[in-house]
Amino acid sequence: MKRRPKRVPDPQTAPKVLFVTSNRIGDCVISSGVIREIGRQLPGARITVASGRPPAPLFRAAPGVERVVILDKKKFAGHWVDLWKQAVGVRWDLVIDIRGSALSYLVPAKRRVVYNRSWETGVRKVEMVSRLMGAAAPLDPEIFLDDQARTEAAAVIDPQLATAPGPIIALAPIAHQPGKSWPADRWGGLVERLKADARFDGWRFMLVGGPGDHPPAAPALAAAGLRGIDFVGKGDILASAAAIDRAALFVGNDSGLMHVAAAAGRPTLGLFGPTEWWLYGPWGPKTRTAASNETRGAFAPIEALTTERVFDAVIDLHTAFIGGGGPAKP
Repeated sequence: MKRRPKRVPDPQTAPKVLFVTSNRIGDCVISSGVIREIGRQLPGARITVASGRPPAPLFRAAPGVERVVILDKKKFAGHWVDLWKQAVGVRWDLVIDIRGSALSYLVPAKRRVVYNRSWETGVRKVEMVSRLMGAAAPLDPEIFLDDQARTEAAAVIDPQLATAPGPIIALAPIAHQPGKSWPADRWGGLVERLKADARFDGWRFMLVGGPGDHPPAAPALAAAGLRGIDFVGKGDILASAAAIDRAALFVGNDSGLMHVAAAAGRPTLGLFGPTEWWLYGPWGPKTRTAASNETRGAFAPIEALTTERVFDAVIDLHTAFIGGGGPAKP
């Protein structure tokens, strides 16, 4: 019996979807499971993503995405006017707006899924977005790496590993919202503690961050010395994701990079101060948090999080996902 040839969707008749997502890296990662769900609900859909400039590279290799529109904030909501001009001439089969903007009601669409505050009922954001989409199960965040990102990461990491290969622990000591950054000198102290621990013999300490993040990373890089790998400001967010994907463990402040690491499946420890770790912690089975106050609904400055507490949490992460002193597992 002959098999019927697989039907290839006609690009002219394929469903058209506009996905308006965040201007923040972390929120874009948290809602990235929407991409796969679009494909399930509308097979063969041609997706246009509108996002802020920093997270935009996260979508360039995402399945079904044919265009990424960058929303650079302008005076008098000019960025929304620009997007409207590009979107109003298309008859969209589905508009999904995580930002809950008025634009979603000003373009023609057969169906609209628009976020509003009423969805904030004390559940994790991944679960909230999943309910918004009507998904039967949580839409796990995902990182869509491409060869370009892997090549860019390798160009920085491989030469630094050549002289002293070993497992990598990625560290992200930067968070751009006030109160979220664990003090830079404690990152240096943490690296010193880990270097002295037998479980981290031969490990490399890779600092990751954006172009302006060198000062907070400096103490940790200095403490790492010849065992350090500098990936601060070395590429866009997808290149940073590819670098993190090379790591055996990740430790970082509550930030976009923390969510990237968890979505990439890396064992991830997130550090939290006066923010809701129970709502915004990293998502996935290989994640942990260390908070300055471990009681839900109670807060303390992130400076209350001691080096000893974070060191113990890193050791717990190592024990859970690397094991009793054996080689690091990817």
